[in-house]
Amino acid sequence: MKANDAVTAVRQRLSHQKFGRRGRKSDRVWAHRMLLLRGGDTLSSGGVARLHTLFRVDDVTGDLEAVWTVKKQVRRLLACSSLAEAHEEKMRLGYYVMVADMPETDGVWSLVWKWWAQIEVLVITGVGNAKTEAANTMIKNIKRTARGFRNADHYRTRILLASAARSAA
Repeated sequence: MKANDAVTAVRQRLSHQKFGRRGRKSDRVWAHRMLLLRGGDTLSSGGVARLHTLFRVDDVTGDLEAVWTVKKQVRRLLACSSLAEAHEEKMRLGYYVMVADMPETDGVWSLVWKWWAQIEVLVITGVGNAKTEAANTMIKNIKRTARGFRNADHYRTRILLASAARSAA
């Protein structure tokens, strides 16, 4: 997800600015990197408290909290159930991006604009391309482990067998 990539990029940039090096275990921002990548709606009360402490103590610029807020807003946008609600959430996302004023969040905003037609389809139908992407990943893994099948029929059969096993399970 581009929003998670933006959070990671800002976290790494802030670490380089503060320490002149990449993050280490002793750095709280690095130690809580997985917490930053989680959705705000999936955090426990302890996770929310750790996140707020992280923002208050270790995020002196406010950039990390801003990019995390943008990420949270993207999740809200993708969870919408109507076009009117999606449009409202998109405008709110635009406001958050404008306030954040960072290249990382600008990239998220441009991606939302680029894919807006597909996001509308997701909102209307509730159908995404996750199953197709999963099938493509499975095929790539078979191809990677096949180590140069010379017989195309064997390769095709192996893919079909793996697909059948997944749908039967």
